[in-house]
Amino acid sequence: MFSKEESKKLRQQFWTSFGIVYRTKWILYDTKQKEIQLKFTFNRKFAQVSLDVIDPDELFRAYYFEKLLSLKQILRNEYLPEAIFEEDYELPEGKTISRVYVQLDGVNIHNRQQWPEVMKFLNEHMLQLESFFEEYRDYLSA
Repeated sequence: MFSKEESKKLRQQFWTSFGIVYRTKWILYDTKQKEIQLKFTFNRKFAQVSLDVIDPDELFRAYYFEKLLSLKQILRNEYLPEAIFEEDYELPEGKTISRVYVQLDGVNIHNRQQWPEVMKFLNEHMLQLESFFEEYRDYLSA
């Protein structure tokens, strides 16, 4: 079991190592659309790459999610075959967003032996998600 401080240090080490191994300038929060973010998540249960619709207004969030749903076949056929679409995804802090994501289960950020596998997963899937986002950015922002 890790203390809170040890866990924090491990998380920092993972993300620093990831940045060194994969020197990519990710879009992430710089999507040019305040309601859409691309995110990495890695915790004690899973690793995840996601496109999040974070607009607090439920109607706007639903509007953007409908646009994503209209691109579902394209996303799955050409970019991320295992993409999961969740209109109401609840974050640990209780906030509800809409999320399209791919997930690698059974990995733990505290297990350094899994880091190479997770880094590869995160890199490959974010490259695909960013490629999709770049291709359909104008449609999603209209």
